[in-house]
Amino acid sequence: MTARRLGFTLALVFAVAPSTALALSGSSRVAGTWNKLPAAPIAPDWGSGTSVWTGTQMLVFGRDQRTALDARGNPYSVGSVNVAAAYNPSSKIWVGLTPPAGPKYTPGHATAVWTGKEMLVWQQGDYEAFNPATDRWRQLPKAPTAAGFVVWTGRELIGWGGGCCGDAFSDGSAYSPATNKWRKLSRSPLAGSQHPLGAWTGRELIMFVSGLNPDGHAWPARLARSAAYNPATNKWRRIAPLPASFNGASAVWDGREVLVVGAKAGFAYNPATNHLRRLRSIASGRAGALAVWTGQRLLLLGGRNGLAYDPKADRWSAIPAAPLPSRVLPTAVWTGRSLLVWGGVSTKTWGKFLAAGAVFNPTTP
Repeated sequence: MTARRLGFTLALVFAVAPSTALALSGSSRVAGTWNKLPAAPIAPDWGSGTSVWTGTQMLVFGRDQRTALDARGNPYSVGSVNVAAAYNPSSKIWVGLTPPAGPKYTPGHATAVWTGKEMLVWQQGDYEAFNPATDRWRQLPKAPTAAGFVVWTGRELIGWGGGCCGDAFSDGSAYSPATNKWRKLSRSPLAGSQHPLGAWTGRELIMFVSGLNPDGHAWPARLARSAAYNPATNKWRRIAPLPASFNGASAVWDGREVLVVGAKAGFAYNPATNHLRRLRSIASGRAGALAVWTGQRLLLLGGRNGLAYDPKADRWSAIPAAPLPSRVLPTAVWTGRSLLVWGGVSTKTWGKFLAAGAVFNPTTP
């Protein structure tokens, strides 16, 4: 099943807030239980892990850096290899997958989508597709652009933005598995962004970018901070922007609005009316949060702690703390019933990958 058919959206945030704690006013709490996952057969490098939900299992892909010791006994990189595994929550069993051959070294974070048949993996210099039914990988053609944000529309993989080392791109491209070809998107009105924020509505790609370039200076006022892209017409339209200072957020599509949540504030954007409304405030920030739409609530997890947001009641509730060390950059999927969280980097020992995970089963309200 595709993400669209399952009716959920997942967003990972790579900006780090000062605090890993999540809190809110009041004492409401979402009932549910956490359970640790069994040990996985792989441990990708920090920031490189990505995952998709196929309808029956979580597929995990990443890159493991290989090191050697110099004459003084200090480690140094000698390249990296792709690693992959699958986890079945019904049997509670991990299975190591034979990964595709990867380049000697490729920096950056991998992104992946599920098409209903294949996991498409997009990473700088590396484009792969995995079919779990045949247990085979295939190489995709090289993308014409980079991508800081990636979605699956039901027909195409669309990627937009991205950049590194002082660059911030404002273009994008789309890949069609049916034709095995890429196409460039029409020119957007947006300012460039290394880490754009967005959501797929089922009709349009909604994009929000920061008002600042990688050097910390403001982009020219003529460049949009928010826009919507329609792949059917290959056209962009400007939309209501978020507040200029609203950075480092998560975004999910709830079927009616794009819910955008930052460290202490949140907004809901309605593409039908082009209107933004402010969400009930959050009492404190969080680090490296991930957000999932369950079909009823937004689940927001940062570190070990989390919140649930009900858009109908405009109400935040706490969720039980995860039985995991505090971490950022985890990978996660929503199964339709449970939240599977795996991997990430320790917030106490930066750079140490945490090859462990847990599953949260919320009680249906």
